[in-house]
Amino acid sequence: MTLSIWSELNDMQRDALLSRPAMADNMALRGAVSDIIQQVKDNGDDAVKALTAKFDGVVLNELKLSNDALSAASGELSSEVKAAIELAYSTIKTFHSAQMPQDIRIETAPGVTCELKHAPIDAVGLYIPGGSAPLPSTVLMLGVTAQVAGCRRRVLCTPPGPDGTIAAEIRYAARLCGIEEIYLCGGAQAIAALALGTQSIDKVDKIYGPGNSFVTEAKQQVSQLPGGPAIDMPAGPSEVLVIADQQANPEFIASDLLSQAEHGPDSQAVLVCHDRATIEKTQEAVSRQLARLSRKEIAAKAISHSRYILTSSLNQSVEVSNRYAPEHLIVQTDDARALLPTLTNAGSIFLGPWSPESAGDYASGTNHVLPTYGYARNYSSLGLMDFMRRFTVQELSQSGLKAIGPAIMTLADAEGLDAHREAVAIRLSALQGEQR
Repeated sequence: MTLSIWSELNDMQRDALLSRPAMADNMALRGAVSDIIQQVKDNGDDAVKALTAKFDGVVLNELKLSNDALSAASGELSSEVKAAIELAYSTIKTFHSAQMPQDIRIETAPGVTCELKHAPIDAVGLYIPGGSAPLPSTVLMLGVTAQVAGCRRRVLCTPPGPDGTIAAEIRYAARLCGIEEIYLCGGAQAIAALALGTQSIDKVDKIYGPGNSFVTEAKQQVSQLPGGPAIDMPAGPSEVLVIADQQANPEFIASDLLSQAEHGPDSQAVLVCHDRATIEKTQEAVSRQLARLSRKEIAAKAISHSRYILTSSLNQSVEVSNRYAPEHLIVQTDDARALLPTLTNAGSIFLGPWSPESAGDYASGTNHVLPTYGYARNYSSLGLMDFMRRFTVQELSQSGLKAIGPAIMTLADAEGLDAHREAVAIRLSALQGEQR
């Protein structure tokens, strides 16, 4: 875990220092995912079941989770776990309900009324990754937001466990979110099913949720199909950057770096600080805390390509952060909120010593589906508007058409679009005839 001094690096070296871990072999991945999508297109449910048996080792008779299994979740969980899920549900719902947009109706010229209206996306696909631990938090992040938006169909796909079902935590969270369609499939085949439709799964309008490289590639491919679904955002390995000063607690910083590192071996953790002693104490704390983790082998791989960057000032630390554009940005400085106006590129920001990334991952209320791999420069954290669409309405009265009609015809003439001009001219002529 070496220390890099920012002021001693040239621009090329700085870019290299802030580079993300290399993505997978894109050509091989692209071909494998394309083949899976074609199999689902050709064979529907049979392909999804065969691929589930191949990749997950589970033979399924039915893809859809039974209503009985969904209802049984409550009885399979302790009251403590249910209370924690319910608390997270409440905070997420509160924050996302406050994001409900307001429609607009305005007269832009006498007799010309324009409106901006909002409506929920009708059918949404919510992908929940499988793996070594259930992710009810991701169910809540996607499910609550879709529920608040009012999406009519909320379809959840997640890989089945060895017993052919899914964790009670996921089922309980889904039921709180009013999700009735749950299908036991994961990976690229689940994304293909959501996009194309099968005998059991009707296709959706937009697909959300994180996943491995196969899922990410599948989302990108299906979004490019004619009439295919939209997707929430591009995704890469998860990441955190901490801005700290000499007032920061090294034990807190280390815990934040490691909470990110335990996601996976390709996760990235970065500390940017203008105090060398704080960096050195943090490195020592990381070593101590790492040894205690149950997922220490995974976290150690991520920490091996972590970055410790010494800057000359707090302002320079901010510059480094904005250049990196982290998914998660934690600010542990003397007056963290004072830096907020200068922090231009980040998926989600955690201010002060008592705001760990874990809060946003689970129960503060903000969404943990965030842009990674530098996309925080031009993509936003998932929010209510991602589950809605905007559309406009215009209504012109006779006087309104008379007021702006001549300008419309002039502009149509300038662009050489005769039919556009005539659509107005015919109406104005009809109005003149009525006046005679």
